[in-house]
Amino acid sequence: MENLLLVTKNACDLYLHGTIESPTPGVHRAFSDALTSALTMQDGIYKQMTAHGWYQTEQATQQELNKVRSKYAAQA
Repeated sequence: MENLLLVTKNACDLYLHGTIESPTPGVHRAFSDALTSALTMQDGIYKQMTAHGWYQTEQATQQELNKVRSKYAAQA
């Protein structure tokens, strides 16, 4: 499942760039439709993995969030 998720995420990346760079409305629509489909597939894979405990996430602490905010606020 992890490999399938990674392949789907890579497809989303390719379709996103295809959508952004598409030269005509028809090509844009084709890439956009493919992106939407791939994102839906990615979401389904993610939900299945989390349901089985195969994709675990950690909750960020407030201290970690503040550190990231400060870092990027200083760069702005």
